[in-house]
Amino acid sequence: MDWYPLFNSLRIAAISTVVIFFSGIAAAYYIAKLPRLAKGVLDVVMTLPLVLPPTVVGYLLLRLLGPNRPVGAFLLEQFGVKMVMTWWSAVFATVVVAFPLMYRTARGAFESFDETLADAARTLGRSNSWIFWRVRMPVCRQGILAGTVLAFARALGEYGATAMIAGYTPGRTATISTTVYQLWRTNNDALAFRWVLVNLAISTVVLLAVNLLERSQRQTKKGVV
Repeated sequence: MDWYPLFNSLRIAAISTVVIFFSGIAAAYYIAKLPRLAKGVLDVVMTLPLVLPPTVVGYLLLRLLGPNRPVGAFLLEQFGVKMVMTWWSAVFATVVVAFPLMYRTARGAFESFDETLADAARTLGRSNSWIFWRVRMPVCRQGILAGTVLAFARALGEYGATAMIAGYTPGRTATISTTVYQLWRTNNDALAFRWVLVNLAISTVVLLAVNLLERSQRQTKKGVV
């Protein structure tokens, strides 16, 4: 059994989650403070990939990053970097598709934050950066953690956009999702089912780890109280 799809899926999901974590938090934090009209417009833009079919997202990425398209042609000509049909192409797809999950969850957490806590820290001379990392983020950590886990799980299981922009090449661009589909197409149900079990096992472990972490945090809070 070739384990490359597992390695590639975990690599893509991990890189995508890191990108989504910081970009999603930044977008959620700044958009949450905007006026209602601007917030509404940007919210639609940020959330759109969540409701679009993954194949549509993949098509739009191909229109942007394809070798004969503006961004793709520029990068290929200037730097010799091919932006489609490579394993890192899937990172773009998973970031776009999973980003709304992190953004919306983090924005909800930031909007429910009690601003009097930040005001109290400012009266003590603390900077906005210190308040963000030492006050706001710890208070909102449950929402941030939930968004991170959802983004990772979505990136790990992404198929539609990934298949369009990265394709399926064994040992190069294959992921668990694309491998399951290809095995099903070739009537190799036994091996396809094995990969389904692998994906289920990873997802279960991630969710159990999050539940244990949340339980530990609740017990810590009770101990402090």
